[in-house]
This record gives sequence, structure tokens and C-alpha cells, in this order.
Amino acid sequence: MKAFSYSQAQSFEGAVERFHEASASRYLAGGVDLLGEMKDSLLEPDQLVNLKPIPESDSIETGDKAWTFGPNVTIARLEKHGALRERFRAMAEAARHVGSPQIRNMGTLGGNLAQHSRCWYYRHKDIECLKNGGARCYARQGDSRYHCLFTENPCISPSVSNLATALMALDGTIHVLTENGEEEWSVEDLYRDAWRNPMAHNSLAPADLIVRVVVPDVGRRSHYLQQSDRAEFDWALVSAAASARMEGGKLRDARLVVGCVAPGPYQLEEVNAMLEGKALTADLAESAAEKLLDKADPTPENAYKVPLAKTLARRCLMALVE
Repeated sequence: MKAFSYSQAQSFEGAVERFHEASASRYLAGGVDLLGEMKDSLLEPDQLVNLKPIPESDSIETGDKAWTFGPNVTIARLEKHGALRERFRAMAEAARHVGSPQIRNMGTLGGNLAQHSRCWYYRHKDIECLKNGGARCYARQGDSRYHCLFTENPCISPSVSNLATALMALDGTIHVLTENGEEEWSVEDLYRDAWRNPMAHNSLAPADLIVRVVVPDVGRRSHYLQQSDRAEFDWALVSAAASARMEGGKLRDARLVVGCVAPGPYQLEEVNAMLEGKALTADLAESAAEKLLDKADPTPENAYKVPLAKTLARRCLMALVE
């Protein structure tokens, strides 16, 4: 591992200032993803800026209209927070499925949202794939078992953030400190660049910093499910989340999202629209899941993801009325 300098930030603004003091800086929070990439020589920063000392950066603030989460809230706290499970079940369930207990104790909300690709070609230090500056996506003609069903660029590496899938279903917003000041992004905004740019993992510029996550509390029911190769300590093959308010037995503001099938969580406005104002039945859930996966473009090796995503999406919807 290359030698690097280390500094501790006392504020988000101070972190950005320190970031610019070296030519190749990285932010350090839980460090689960970053340190792994450094050990594998995928990243060689000159400086690490530690975000953990920033006051209130690990806070969870409840409110009548919205909850606000600091980026340094650990995944374990989200998993075990009783009131959060009651209000935002999908978020708590997504947190419960992240890695092992040790990883959940270290990993943070911001880190889970900003993590880099888990593609084995990208993660192999001796392979120069499209995402790390090479000329081709090896997964397209190679082992693509865990890769995208939807993408708009040559790279088919998917985002595997559990919490992003849940947050999209809950209409969560990501507040990012950029060179233009603090901006409010949707989950879709956070991953927009990854859809278009094969080298992008998300839309964050190197110095951009997630400073809070806000989830509106509008009385939605929500649910999250995922399927992995192993029951524990594994990334999802496919994940799904659904949410809706129930008024007189009818769905309101319904959201249906699938994850690990695209460069970011995937939803279709026409699917959400077809659920709006309807009584949820098994036939409606089946139709919504079919519509959501209608434009999937699988490889021969990951075609299994299509029926799996449909099943998880349908089950998430039906769980809203159970």
C-alpha cells in the first residue's frame, strides 16, 4: 500500500478544504470499501480525510414531516433503530441485509450509497477494464452472472447499494456538498452519471461530500427484500423495495423499485402510475412486476435475474397489505 497523509475534519466544509490540500485525496468514513480498494492497489490516495470526528454527522433526527440522517450513521444503528423500523421498514430491512455484523458496525449510510463497483473485473488489480480506464467491459463477453439488466453505457456493472433501493422507494433525498454549495439530489440523481459514463460509480465528483439524507415521513408502508447466493454476509443478486400510503384500501404515492440490476436503483414512472389509486390485488402486483422488467436486456448468464426481480417486486408489493 502506498504511503499517505492523514487528517481529521471537524466540519463538512473543513473536510472539503482539506481534500483540496493534496492532489489525490479521499474521504474516510467507515472505510470498508475504501480500504479494500487501497489494499488491492485500485486506489492510491495521497491523503485520507477522516469524516468521523465531524459533530452530529452520525445523528438521526426525527420529525413530524421528515427524518434526517447524518452520513456517518452506521448501518447497524439503522438496522436496530426500533422507531425507524416502525416508520420506514424498508430502510431497516435493507440495513439488516448489509454484509456481516462487523461490516454493519463499521459501514456508514453515506458509504453504502457511495460505494464503488463490486464487479470482479473492476476489483481485479491485474485487469484494466472499462470502468477503471481500460478499453472494454470484460463482463459482456465474460462472467456476467451478477451484472446489469438495464444500462445505457458499455459497462454492465450494477450498483449494489441496499439502502439506495429502499431510499428510492421512500422518496429519500441526498444532500451533497459540491463546489456550488449544498445541493439536494434524488436517488436517481445520485446515480445518473453511472448510467451514462462507464467510468462513473455515481454522480459524485471527487470532492463532493454527502452531508445528510432526508426521508419524508408521510405515513407510507414499505417493504424490502433481496436474494443472495448465501443467506448471510453476501451482496444481493437482486433486491426490491415497495412503498405506498393506504387510503380506503387504495394505493397512494406507490413506488416499486428493483436494485442490483442497473447502474442505480431502477423504477418506472408508468409502473408507479398504474398502481396509483388502485386496490392492491395479486393480479395487479403481477402486472406491475411484469411491466417493471419489460425492457430488461439480460446476458445469457444473468437471465435468471429477470424472473427473480419480478418475484421480489411482486412480493414486496403484496407485503404492503399483509
